[in-house]
Amino acid sequence: MSRPTILRVPPLSPQLHEAVGERYDAVDPADLPARAGDVVGIVCTNTGRVGSELIASLPNLGVIANHGVGYDNIDVPVALARRIAVSNTPEVLDDAVAETAIALLLAVRREVVAADRFVRDGSWPAGAYPLTAQVAGSRVGIIGLGRIGRAVATRLEALGCTVSYHNRHQVPDVSYAYAASPVELAASVDSLVVVVPGGSATDALVDRKVLDALGSDGVLVNIARGSVVDQPALVAALQDGRLGGAGLDVYADEPNVPAELIALDNVVLLPHVASGTHVTRAAMRELTLANLDSWLADSTLRTPIPEMEA
Repeated sequence: MSRPTILRVPPLSPQLHEAVGERYDAVDPADLPARAGDVVGIVCTNTGRVGSELIASLPNLGVIANHGVGYDNIDVPVALARRIAVSNTPEVLDDAVAETAIALLLAVRREVVAADRFVRDGSWPAGAYPLTAQVAGSRVGIIGLGRIGRAVATRLEALGCTVSYHNRHQVPDVSYAYAASPVELAASVDSLVVVVPGGSATDALVDRKVLDALGSDGVLVNIARGSVVDQPALVAALQDGRLGGAGLDVYADEPNVPAELIALDNVVLLPHVASGTHVTRAAMRELTLANLDSWLADSTLRTPIPEMEA
């Protein structure tokens, strides 16, 4: 019995690339267009573009299994118009991403990276490191109170923080204060954590007005998508002292990070690794393949994207 033909859209981790090859008749982009008619499924990550042209070139495509909770890499309207099923990997990465948000916030507020450098470059014998700000007891706003946002909130509560949030719609079953806009939220907090999906609806959601409302003592943490923050406005706010600091895991043009951000001591930079733990990536890989197996077996998905459920 022949195995289903699955297109592997890079970049994939070595483990996911190998797992797809073991289970299915795996093809890579270099194999197209000779194998285009055979492809019934795609496996991709949220950095692997699955656009309208690729979808149109695969006449028998039935499912796109995305290894990641975000799926702005996929042209969803085109896929759904073709009745192509699309899945992602929610929930299994909530803990890892939430703890990365907390790690960035602590690193910026307590100046962990700068203090580490202070020790390593031999500055300590000349005098003590300056006092820093504190996260415990501070006010933290969350833009996007979905699953990951709530996981961030519970960790902030454990630190004694006062949590408030902005969402497209007010969440009925939480006690956190609601702000009607990102600007209103930023003006009321000491730090702001961004946890919304990428895509056109959230493009530059955090703009100069939001950054100015957060202010010269404020800290921005972005674990969402680089597109959600107006990056030139962020750089300017940090350089001008209108924003106190930033902790970033994502950028507008990954893996390219502006030299201006790299030069700033009040910015902590990570290489898009919020979900990058062994446990989480294994769970994401398992769920990606489970979605693919389920669709191939009976045309259902374990975790369809919300647009499909709607």
